[in-house]
Amino acid sequence: MENHKNVTEFVFIGLWENRQMELLFFLLFLLCYLAVLMGNSIILVTIIYNQLTEQPMYYFLCHLSLMDLCYTSTVVPRLIRDLAATRKNISYNECMTQLFTAHLLAGVEIFILVSMALDRYVAIVKPLHYLIVMNRKRCDKLIAMAWAVGFWHSIALLLMVLSLPFCGPNHINHYLCDVKPLLKLVCKDIHVVSILVIANSGIVVFAIFFFLFSSYILILYYLRTRSSAGQRKALSTCSSHVMVVVLFFVPCIYIYILPAGSENKDKEISVFYTVIAPMLNPLIYTLRNSEMKSAMHKVWSRMSHSELNK
Repeated sequence: MENHKNVTEFVFIGLWENRQMELLFFLLFLLCYLAVLMGNSIILVTIIYNQLTEQPMYYFLCHLSLMDLCYTSTVVPRLIRDLAATRKNISYNECMTQLFTAHLLAGVEIFILVSMALDRYVAIVKPLHYLIVMNRKRCDKLIAMAWAVGFWHSIALLLMVLSLPFCGPNHINHYLCDVKPLLKLVCKDIHVVSILVIANSGIVVFAIFFFLFSSYILILYYLRTRSSAGQRKALSTCSSHVMVVVLFFVPCIYIYILPAGSENKDKEISVFYTVIAPMLNPLIYTLRNSEMKSAMHKVWSRMSHSELNK
């Protein structure tokens, strides 16, 4: 605790220093957050109500929606509050908690996306072995592994930041406690620490993105032998996943592959994976998935029927 004895709280500079802009975006981000809550809750209710969790694709989608809800809720409510507040302060302990929680949930989400890619690869490339390979026990193990890897990633970052001395400026040029803006406030040379952050976050995210991209190239290669109807169905499912992966990974790579001292648009770009991606994911997965649309229709039809019978 001696390392941060001169800093007991941090102050966010926020996305904009213009008061009128902040009030305008207060309403915009409030609507976006409500859309995240509603969209992902609808996905969860639809999948659980129709017992679609027995299918691996929807089992992982259910977990992805849950992660989107949790991850966004660690960042956006405080962002909305700060947009309306004159002083955007956060205590040292709250900052470290937000750093750990956000990276934990983001890490879990990344490996859920990997699991979803694996599911699609097996379903298309090894269809006869699909039920054996992607059984419920293996799906549970993949989710457990996602939490384990997410925890390892976030605890490593947290312990590294806790060991750093914060003894001077306390204004964070961001709207959340993330490792790169925090490193700019450290009162010692951060060259080695910056390399460790790139290794822990940037290189790992880039490697996973490359793995996912490669898996979809292989899927496209194997689709050449399928019928036109089979190709359309597979491409519809895979294209949804590719859009979600690009929305989440490309901004992450841009932010975490660059060193902490570099001047870039980190806080503006981060809005893509903290707000926009969780908001668009339910639309992407439902509008391009006829089975999801049919399942949602069943849920609302049953609810409407039960209301009429009252």
